Amino acid sequence: MPLLSKIIIAIIAIVHIYILWLEMFGWMTKAKKVFRKFPPELFAATKPMAANQGLYNGFLAAGLIWSLFITNSDWSINVATFFLGCVAVAGMYGAATVQKTILYVQTVPSVAGLISIYLL
Repeated sequence: MPLLSKIIIAIIAIVHIYILWLEMFGWMTKAKKVFRKFPPELFAATKPMAANQGLYNGFLAAGLIWSLFITNSDWSINVATFFLGCVAVAGMYGAATVQKTILYVQTVPSVAGLISIYLL
C-alpha cells in the first residue's frame, strides 16, 4: 500500500478516535460546542445513545489501524478498503440525516484514501 494511503488512513483513524472520545466521554462538555444545532436540553437524555455511536466509531478506527499492521499487502488493502468503505457510507448517511459537514469529515477523506490505494 502506498505511503500516502497509510498516512490518510492514519489520519482518518485519529479523527475516529477523537469522535469516539467526543461521543463517549465528552458528550456533556465538548460535544455541546461541536454540535451547536443540537438542542442543549437533549444532551443528557441522549448520552447513552451518543456513547454507543462513539463505540462504533472506535471500531472503525480499530479496523483502519489494523489495516496498517497487516503484513500481507493484499489483505492490508482488503481490510483498509472495507473500513474506508464503511466510513464513506457512514459519512454519507450522517450528512443526509444529521449535519452536512459530516460528508467532509468522513466521506471525502475516506474516498481520498480509497483513490490513493487504487490509483497510486
